[in-house]
Amino acid sequence: MMTRRQKIIKLLEERDYSVSELALLLDMRGRGSGKIILEDLRAIARALKREGKVLLIQPAQCKNCGFVFKSEIKIPSKCPKCRSSWIEEPRFKISVK
Repeated sequence: MMTRRQKIIKLLEERDYSVSELALLLDMRGRGSGKIILEDLRAIARALKREGKVLLIQPAQCKNCGFVFKSEIKIPSKCPKCRSSWIEEPRFKISVK
């Protein structure tokens, strides 16, 4: 049986996913599931470096004004430019360096 992190790695090696999509695929519902997956992604990013792989991040973007956030493993809540909370989540994928 695979651990949650092993499942995330397997999924991200196939294609890119947002945190919400990963939560649905892993059948994680409820408050805090996004936070858990973000913690897993941070740990996965560190572990991948040892294997010669990298966690690619497509940054979050404001759907209202188009502001592009920094490439970070986090989900912003509001746009610093227009204050909108209509944010496209960052997407993650695993690639070989």
